[in-house]
Amino acid sequence: MPGMTTTPDRNRVQLPGISSRAYEHPADRSALVALRKLSGFDTVLKQMSGLISERRLRLMYLASSVRVSETQFRSLYDMGRDAAYVLDLHRIPEIYVQQDPQVQAKAIGFDDPFIVVTTGLLNLMDEEEQRFVIGHETSHILSGHAVYRTMLDILTRLATRVAWIPLGYIGLRAIVAGLEEWYRKSELSSDRGGLLTGQNPESAKRALMKLAGGDYTHEMNIEAFLEQYQEYDTAGDLRDGFLKVLNLLGTTHPFAVVRVAELDKWQRSGEYERIIGGDYPRREDDANARVTEEIKAAAESYRASWSQSQDPFIGVLRDVAEGAVNAGERIFNRFSRRDGGQG
Repeated sequence: MPGMTTTPDRNRVQLPGISSRAYEHPADRSALVALRKLSGFDTVLKQMSGLISERRLRLMYLASSVRVSETQFRSLYDMGRDAAYVLDLHRIPEIYVQQDPQVQAKAIGFDDPFIVVTTGLLNLMDEEEQRFVIGHETSHILSGHAVYRTMLDILTRLATRVAWIPLGYIGLRAIVAGLEEWYRKSELSSDRGGLLTGQNPESAKRALMKLAGGDYTHEMNIEAFLEQYQEYDTAGDLRDGFLKVLNLLGTTHPFAVVRVAELDKWQRSGEYERIIGGDYPRREDDANARVTEEIKAAAESYRASWSQSQDPFIGVLRDVAEGAVNAGERIFNRFSRRDGGQG
C-alpha cells in the first residue's frame, strides 16, 4: 500500500479499498451519503466551524499532550499503523495521549484528523482492548464523522443564544435531538469498524463492557451482560419506556449495554465474517451510492428494530415513527430529483 512500509504485529486481514459504508449503521450511512451529495457542504461546514480551529487544537495537544511515535507509546503507534493498514488508509492518523483520569478517546479534524486518548483509558484497558478503541476512532476518520460534533457544537451554542425565544429554541432542540440520535448511530458504526480493525470479537465486547463496570472483568460475564440488555429492552411498562427516552436526551453515545448487544448482534448476523472474507463495498464506488436506497435501508433498519423490541413504549410510538420515516423518504426523494436524479 502506498506510504506503508511496515506490516501489522500479527496476521490481520487487510481490507483493500474498503468503503466506510461496509460497517456503517444504515441510519448513519444514509445521512452520510446524503451529505456527500450536497455540493460544497464540507466547505461551508469548515467555514462555520472556524472558531474551533483544527490547527489550534493540534497545537494545543502538541504542547500539552504526548504525541505517539516509535519512541513514545510505541504500542499505540503500532496500533495506529495497524488500523491504517487494515482499513487501507494511505496516511496513519497522529495519536496523542492526554493526562486525564476520565476514560475517553476521540477523533478530531476535517483535513488532517488525529486521535486523542486519555491516560484513564490506557489504565483501564489492555492492549487488545486499546486496539479496538484505536480502530473505532480510525473508523470515525474514514467515515468523516467530524460533521456530527461540529454541527452539534454549532447548534447547541445557537440554541442557548435563542433560549429566550420559545418556538426558536424548541425547533433547534428538535434538530439537536435528531443529530444526537444520528451521532449515537455513528458510534455503533465505529464499534463495528473497531471490530473489523482489531479482529478480536471478545476483546471488542470486553472493552465496551469495561465502560460500564471498569477493570473488573474477572467479576463480569458477557452472557450475563447481554441478559441485562434483554431486561433493559423489554422494560417494565409504558413509564419505563418513556423514562428510557428521557435518559437519552443530551447524550451522544449509546449506553454500554446497548453497544455490546448491538455489536454482538452484528457479529452474529454474519456481516463481520462476510466483510473479513472480502465481500464489502469499495471506496471507488462511493460516488454511485444512491440516497434513496440508503434512506430505505435506514427505514427498514428502524422498522426491524421496532418489530424486534419488546418495549411497550416503542409499540405506542411505532405509528408516529413510521410516519416520520415515510416523511423522510419523501423529502430525500424530492431532494434527489432536484439533484439531477443522482440520488
